[in-house]
Amino acid sequence: MSSYQIKLKGEEQRALGHRWLDAAPLEMLVIFQDPTRTLEQNAKLWAMLNDISKQKEHNGRRHSSETWKCLLMHSLGHEMKFEMGLNGEIFPTGFKSSQLGVKQMADLIEWAYKYGAENGIVWNEARKGGWLD
Repeated sequence: MSSYQIKLKGEEQRALGHRWLDAAPLEMLVIFQDPTRTLEQNAKLWAMLNDISKQKEHNGRRHSSETWKCLLMHSLGHEMKFEMGLNGEIFPTGFKSSQLGVKQMADLIEWAYKYGAENGIVWNEARKGGWLD
């Protein structure tokens, strides 16, 4: 079974998508989805998470950037699941920012800014003049 993807950037890609759809056999699955987060958004978020992890404690402990990502995503209502490990212990899964759409990632970044403003975080961008120096 074949898999095709096209990013609609203009009328040429839209026309190609129409041709593919017109030629597709019945029972073919067609999915339209928002694009996932951009590389710039990803770089910005991880820089922000790094700043938070270096400057802030939560529940009396320092946390990694990854844990801060999970904390912020959870506070925005993103869900996680718990699975049973091969050793019989329960562990969490989920909180993948790579699966977020551009809008969802923008919301997460804004939420991190809000958290930072309320908790005295000094952002790396303020010290260096930009995220992608």
